[in-house]
Amino acid sequence: MSAHKGRQNSGKTDFNRGFRGAFRFSARAVQLVWSTSRALTIGLALLTLIAGLLPAGIAWVGAQIVDSVVDTARAVQVDPATSLVPLFWLVALECLLVVAMAAAQRGISFCQSLLRAQLGQRVNVMILEKALTLDLSHFEDSEFYDKLTRARREASSRPLSLVNRTFGLAQNLIALSSYAVLLISFSPWAMAVLLLAGLPAFMAEAKFSGDAFTLFRWRSPETRMQLYLETVLAREDGAKEVKLFGLGPMLLDRYRSIFHKLYSADRRLTLRRDSWGLGLGLIGTLTLYGAYAWIAFTTVMGRITLGQMTMYFMLFRQGQSSVSAILSSIGGMYEDNLYLSTLYEYLETPVRASSGTAVKGADHSDGIRFENVSFTYPGSETAALIDINLHIRPGESLALVGQNGSGKTTLIKLLTRLYSPDSGRILLDGTDLEEWDETALRRRIGVIFQDFARYQMRVGENVGAGDVSNFEDEALWREASEKGMASEFIDKLPDGYNTQLGKWFNDGRELSGGQWQKIALARAFMRSQADILVLDEPTAAMDAEAEATIFEHFRAMSKNRIVILISHRFSTVRMADQIIVIQEGRIIEHGSHAELVQQEGHYAHLFSLQAKGYQ
Repeated sequence: MSAHKGRQNSGKTDFNRGFRGAFRFSARAVQLVWSTSRALTIGLALLTLIAGLLPAGIAWVGAQIVDSVVDTARAVQVDPATSLVPLFWLVALECLLVVAMAAAQRGISFCQSLLRAQLGQRVNVMILEKALTLDLSHFEDSEFYDKLTRARREASSRPLSLVNRTFGLAQNLIALSSYAVLLISFSPWAMAVLLLAGLPAFMAEAKFSGDAFTLFRWRSPETRMQLYLETVLAREDGAKEVKLFGLGPMLLDRYRSIFHKLYSADRRLTLRRDSWGLGLGLIGTLTLYGAYAWIAFTTVMGRITLGQMTMYFMLFRQGQSSVSAILSSIGGMYEDNLYLSTLYEYLETPVRASSGTAVKGADHSDGIRFENVSFTYPGSETAALIDINLHIRPGESLALVGQNGSGKTTLIKLLTRLYSPDSGRILLDGTDLEEWDETALRRRIGVIFQDFARYQMRVGENVGAGDVSNFEDEALWREASEKGMASEFIDKLPDGYNTQLGKWFNDGRELSGGQWQKIALARAFMRSQADILVLDEPTAAMDAEAEATIFEHFRAMSKNRIVILISHRFSTVRMADQIIVIQEGRIIEHGSHAELVQQEGHYAHLFSLQAKGYQ
């Protein structure tokens, strides 16, 4: 309950802050639309101006037609042919204005439709471009995912909505100004009545827009959980366990319960919003009919003509619609600004500045050094690595041994600059990693993580992903696949390297776990210039014979390179030149296989346990 109240209080703070700066993103939204398509933006502005001026002209011509009918009825008995001509011209003029109004509205719809498509793409690209600049820590932060979810759900449509409302506001202001010129001749109080009648409903709408936004921010975690449950229930990578363990009904019930929780909040807000809207909207209706009575009385008293009465009736009705539209546009702009804040909050997420410029180290023969390196993940109270010291020279191999969660993969994340150490330093070729250009550094490293990606793309593209500069190079695909021992089964696939993998698209083929790992190995070998190879459980899905073949082949291909291996299989680990044993983030043993077995410590104990399993 306290967390729920905390989120509600946070939402109220956001609302108050948003109300004070309700329109702070309007200029940025207009600039965004302008930069998306200047031609469409100018066309939309001109058509809006025309659509704003035409209604008053139509009302004025309508009044002239009514008065002309009265005058013509008297004159037609004297000269029928001549007296009807002005009336027909007025009717033709009103028809022309109505056609122009319809054309302007159609043009506005056309411009908005094209801008909506272009702008939706533009904003989504901005969101994805920002994602490419973020650190791994952002993607491992639940609050960041809430921020990203809000940006992707609403913000892509809000800039155009804000600009449309801005143009709509301008159109209705122009129309209202033209109405005012005509209404003032009836009474200076007429415009005041129109404006004041719409204010109560506007204030209520602005209040409930803020409440809706508060609700939107508060329920981001629940919305994200719904999306996750949809993924688990409806994707092939979760389908096996969902069916085998009978998880479907339970997860679906959880999905429904989240919906009912969100729906209840929506229902309460909708009931309050519509109840207040109905009550306050009656004020505007009563005002309109009060104005009608006022105009009718003035006509009966002979102060205005029948045509003027018709015109004022029309002006009051359209004027009230314009006032309502103006206030609605302002309320909508306020709401759009609130939602746009989620987009710019995401786009302005601080990014760690990379100041490194080095593309080569001071001493290429020095290899990799970890000097007193410690690291704790953001938000965690337990250190993942503590005072790590190690040195790997070119041509050497290092194996990391330890329980899951001991810090082995974290060490690799630091080496590849996905994170930076809290203390100590890491050097490559005698130069601190902080001084390296990140692109140049990562070009030196070929990595296979145990949770490597399985891209729903062609086989060749899955291999080519290891070197984006040679992504479409089929010759390199084949060479890397030979090194990764994947070419044998790839050649047997229906379309070879052009076979679609995964089940998301037509004719997709699914591979076994061992085959996917060979694809991942080939991907690492795509980086022909990489002289550091990092393999995190690279053969976990392979049988022992395949693993032995892979590593014999791998050792032959890895001369003059630094190889870092993480594995739980000691038949593989023992091939490394040096082995370190990590426990709870610390190095507790360090040496060759023979040295560690002779020490009869933790490594020797684990080795003997695994050896017994084969006896």
